[in-house]
Amino acid sequence: MKILFVANTDWYLYNFRRSLAQFLFNQGWEIVMVSPAGPYVASLEKLGYRWVSWEVGRQTLLPFQELAAINRLRAIYQQEKPDLVHHFTVKPVLYGSISARLERVTGIVNCITGLGYIFLSSDLKAHLIRPLAKILYRLTLRSSNCRVIFENESDREYFIKRKLVQLEKSHLIAGVGVDIEQFTVLPEPPGAPVIVFPARMLWDKGVGVLVEAARILQARQKVHVVLVGMPDPGNPTSIDEAMLRRWEQEKIIEYWGWRDDMSAVFQQSHIVTLPSMYEGVPTALLEAAACGKPLVATDIPGCRAIVKDGITGLLVPVNDPLALANALDKLVKDPNLRQRMGTAGRKLVEEQFTDTSVNERTLAVYQALLSGGQE
Repeated sequence: MKILFVANTDWYLYNFRRSLAQFLFNQGWEIVMVSPAGPYVASLEKLGYRWVSWEVGRQTLLPFQELAAINRLRAIYQQEKPDLVHHFTVKPVLYGSISARLERVTGIVNCITGLGYIFLSSDLKAHLIRPLAKILYRLTLRSSNCRVIFENESDREYFIKRKLVQLEKSHLIAGVGVDIEQFTVLPEPPGAPVIVFPARMLWDKGVGVLVEAARILQARQKVHVVLVGMPDPGNPTSIDEAMLRRWEQEKIIEYWGWRDDMSAVFQQSHIVTLPSMYEGVPTALLEAAACGKPLVATDIPGCRAIVKDGITGLLVPVNDPLALANALDKLVKDPNLRQRMGTAGRKLVEEQFTDTSVNERTLAVYQALLSGGQE
């Protein structure tokens, strides 16, 4: 069987779908990665996967450019003749589904990793795009050979209630899973508590909220608030690196930039936080929980999947720096509570969120689709 993984960045494929690709490869599948060119292409090819370039703009909206991107993807499908295509992120889902239907690909699987900017942002651009996006989703997700995987039940219900997808063609698989052999528990490091924020540097991820919370915390006691990740210029809510450096110079936060050894980062931390505006199921929180770290996150569907309030961590309202500061402060002052929550988080990951479990469930969706049955 040949499967194409299609995303809008090579970064996404490498960081979030590498485990699934290896699992399928071990099952005898031929894996082809499709994305725009980027710094992770070499890493994907080093792992033994063939990569095909697909030019698509993440923020472009001019009709002729979007039609050209669809035609380029259609040409790839025509040449590769896959048995199944799996699309990730908005444009690959929409354009890939159109291309796959035109080229009569046997199986189409689409992954909705969160409602994201288009459905949840209140700015003018998102408001203008939203009606068109709904029409396209309705047209592309309802074909008989298409299945849609959601990461949380709230997003699934959103799509079903608005008739963007049919219930029987939808599946719930929470996140991409965690390798619990790689992300392991070690004792807390000595010294002042380290609070890690592990995500892209986006306003929508709550970076600004955390910076304000850090100001409050710094006035109370000595803590290290560390931002780990990079800006994402392709995202309209990206934060300029110059601003991150200014915050660092003010000694509000420490900016560590991109790190590919996140297990080591989490093991250097005491608390992990993600005050995001919207999520699917955040992989970073799953990995942090697997490392036995207590979590502080916003009270939104994706975060609630792993942050059980008072058990594996603490939930706070969206866009509330004081509530975030108070929750972090509570954990900073109580090492026993941190340990109890970290232990509970590790157990939850082992029971529900291993990459093995996620990969097996995803394969079951593929097999049912290709055989004409249901999962």
